[in-house]
Amino acid sequence: MTTDFQSFYQQHSQTVFRTALRVTGNPADAEDVLQTVFMRLLKSDQRDNPRFAAEAYLRRAATNASIDIIRRRNSQNETSLELGRERAGPESTAFLKQRLREALSKIPPQDAELFCLKHLEGLSYEELSEQFGIERGTVASRLHRIRHTLQFEIAK
Repeated sequence: MTTDFQSFYQQHSQTVFRTALRVTGNPADAEDVLQTVFMRLLKSDQRDNPRFAAEAYLRRAATNASIDIIRRRNSQNETSLELGRERAGPESTAFLKQRLREALSKIPPQDAELFCLKHLEGLSYEELSEQFGIERGTVASRLHRIRHTLQFEIAK
């Protein structure tokens, strides 16, 4: 590994880890995402591109890798949503976060990414519009539809 890449890693690793931790809710999974994102970046020539936007790319890559881990875990465990109905109340923050993660794994990846970047990373409508190459109004309407879908999934 070059000192150039080590410096890049030190500069951006916390951003990737925090993004992954917010999406997965699990430090071990966030570490896996961190490793995956930087290994993929090391193997690619993406950083050599003069238009490479490191922060945006890394947040998006971390969000996508996190969603992949959640999907993989859900498909392996076949988590039963019926468990939620047996609990003594959906007020539990941890329980709701888990339900949200499960719901995110059931929607299209680009929708999950848009939702996570807005609500977990705090990107503005303008930033999302620029990052996804769509109009601001489209971002707003897609987020509204995504929130509605997630509410439906969580309520099941």
